Amino acid sequence: MHGNQGHPTIVDDTRRSIQAWQDRVRDPSLTVLLVLELCAGFLAVPLAAKGLSIAQGVVDTLLLAVVVIVVMLSHRWGAIILILLGLAPIAASFLLSGKWSAVSTTVLRRGGDILAFSALTWVIAHAVYAPGRITSHRLQGAVVLYLTLATIFAAAYGLIWELSPGAFANLLAPVGSPVEVGTMLYFSLTTLTTTGYGDIVAVDPFARSLANLEAVVGQFYLAITVARLVTLELVDRRR
Repeated sequence: MHGNQGHPTIVDDTRRSIQAWQDRVRDPSLTVLLVLELCAGFLAVPLAAKGLSIAQGVVDTLLLAVVVIVVMLSHRWGAIILILLGLAPIAASFLLSGKWSAVSTTVLRRGGDILAFSALTWVIAHAVYAPGRITSHRLQGAVVLYLTLATIFAAAYGLIWELSPGAFANLLAPVGSPVEVGTMLYFSLTTLTTTGYGDIVAVDPFARSLANLEAVVGQFYLAITVARLVTLELVDRRR
């Protein structure tokens, strides 16, 4: 009897210890995620598009590090399962490379990217919008969330373009190449920020609808995030 009662206690203590450790490293990890995303999106991807072979390896390593951090920090099994579901088609796309067509493997990869980065959004949003004091780390997490939204939409644009090559005007890039990844990320960021240079134009109805959605999400994200963070800070000061 005593042994049976002690086992749940040990499990509960272990779970609480893990959650306490996750809470301690959560804020610094948001800073690490920001650095990783900045390096991947604004340094490694352009270098890969320029043809530097080592840059693609850097991108993959940074993305793997992002996934590891998210799995370590997540309190939710749903987010971890979503990441694993995203990694499965990504891994399959590499294993089936050469056996399937370039379009098929790239579609698998883009679908996996959308799932994996959606899980990242889930975990980071919980860390950023959770009750408590607003720190510089949480503000950096808000930037991570913003960049992650751009990455998700970039993967979705890539998926549309690979299924319908005429979906975008003035877009010349080999399917699944680093040039395509960099171009779609560029288009996604200019849409999310409503900059709209006009050098790449969505002409497919689905691509246009997605671009409209991203522009709306970008504006609402800024308004909602600022309002939420200010409210949390005021509540914390009153305590």
